[in-house]
Amino acid sequence: MQTPEEPMADDKEDNDRARGPRLREIPLRLIVPNLITVLAICAGLTGVRLAFENRYELAVAMVLAAAFLDGIDGRIARMMKATSKFGAQMDSLADIVNFGVAPALVLYVFLLDQARSFGWIAALIYTIAAGLRLARFNVMAERETKVPWQSEFFVGVPAPAGAMLVLLPVYLGFLGVPPSAPVAFGGAVYTILIAYLLVSRLPVWSGKSETSRIRRDLVLPMILGVVLYVALLMSFTWEVLSLTVLGYLLSLPFGARSWHRRYGTLTIDEEGPENGLSEIDRGL
Repeated sequence: MQTPEEPMADDKEDNDRARGPRLREIPLRLIVPNLITVLAICAGLTGVRLAFENRYELAVAMVLAAAFLDGIDGRIARMMKATSKFGAQMDSLADIVNFGVAPALVLYVFLLDQARSFGWIAALIYTIAAGLRLARFNVMAERETKVPWQSEFFVGVPAPAGAMLVLLPVYLGFLGVPPSAPVAFGGAVYTILIAYLLVSRLPVWSGKSETSRIRRDLVLPMILGVVLYVALLMSFTWEVLSLTVLGYLLSLPFGARSWHRRYGTLTIDEEGPENGLSEIDRGL
């Protein structure tokens, strides 16, 4: 028997509707990767602001920091088991800012503006190419059946690497190359070349293959090599970055040759889940 003090069930439902939907608590581990993504966007946009203030070294440092943060947020989310559709969308939006818009604007303010309209067109082409590259990557990542080489190779230069490559004229400027008009036109041509590499069909080794193994006796020398690289990067930042870009560009033909040796019987443009790309990828 219901007492007068107890509210009726209908009254409880009416009260719940009046208070609105209940806000459920979200675990902190789900928020951390999104915070890193937001920090990456802030770093990229701050780099653009610093470039407009002629503080170019800090601007490049912020863009590279944004690329680093954008590169680790997904790995941290998987490590913390905090992946979500919301985080994936946030990460995609951050990528176009950090790998496309920010590097292009920093390069334009530092050098390409001296090439006038041609420099701006080059910056636009690079930004659009970065967006197309990221869209193609998302489409291929969502495919249920992946081709064997997808775990080892990218199709085209990845966008994070493109952001590092396209800033080479800025690194050289810090080393004493004067940002004159002829250099600006050369930088614009170089920018368009990097944009082409982003959307090209060139097989690029990803380094993410689970089958890749390192001999036990080479593990410690490799760790020491990484420590030496970081130490040199901190001491001779622009020299090391310039050599890193040149080394990466020189390694691209070797990666493509490795793909053709191992998967030469397949065609990277062939359609079908067992051999190549979807119709959407094929259109790019």
